[in-house]
Amino acid sequence: MSLKNEFKIMVTELSKKFTLPLISNIFFPPFHKGGQPKDTHFMALRLESGAVGISFVLPPDEKIEQYNTLKLSDFIGKDPCGFALEFGSEDPIKEMISLAAVNAICQHIMRETNFTVESAVDSLGLLSISAGDRIGMVGLFSGLVETIRNADAELVIVEKQERLIKKYPNLPITLDATKLRACNKILCTSATILNNSLDEILTHCSSDSFISIIGPTAGYFPDPLFARGVDVVGGRVVKNGSHFMRLLAEGKHWGNTTQKTCFQRKTYASII
Repeated sequence: MSLKNEFKIMVTELSKKFTLPLISNIFFPPFHKGGQPKDTHFMALRLESGAVGISFVLPPDEKIEQYNTLKLSDFIGKDPCGFALEFGSEDPIKEMISLAAVNAICQHIMRETNFTVESAVDSLGLLSISAGDRIGMVGLFSGLVETIRNADAELVIVEKQERLIKKYPNLPITLDATKLRACNKILCTSATILNNSLDEILTHCSSDSFISIIGPTAGYFPDPLFARGVDVVGGRVVKNGSHFMRLLAEGKHWGNTTQKTCFQRKTYASII
């Protein structure tokens, strides 16, 4: 079963146990051909309860016309569950919205149940990097490269974008995911769920490697990832939905409207 189907099963189970509020607002940044600028990487969906779900804006250039026809009236007042259950549809725009809906639903339930959400204690997904470690970085976290090197650990960076190899000639970037087999610790971007590459990535990780998946769009319950052997899921919860949506629309830093989270498989207690 695909990972996205497991997320849909999770949403279905949650919707049976909890009453979900309707969508009150949604934000889509302007679409930019050739890739989104840094301040337009994310869209977000807000529920009437104030809970917010974040998603990456990853549609290819040929989807610009479809993207630009999205209207607020198509979403406001609608049940988020319907959009969440389109995860895995293979339409990149529907999937983008689906991930935001999944996150919003999970964050609503976290708030309603006072679910214990562990705060992140570091930016490296609890990898506890030390000399001699071989770190596999899936997706370029450029701000963390120096930290890993300063720990005297080896680093291999697996990317999907070949242009980054030329852009950063001094970094050990490869397109070959099989290089992860030699790594004992894996730091993986949460974007791999949306772009359908995580299932393949996990097949290249050794069974005894420690795997952390991190990123702003990991705002969901981590059950589907923990079931696949992931050790840590680090994401964000939105604490102030209305203020967050304003900052996002203005292209500003999110500030203290969000909180980094860090679920650990060894201590996690599921409510599903």
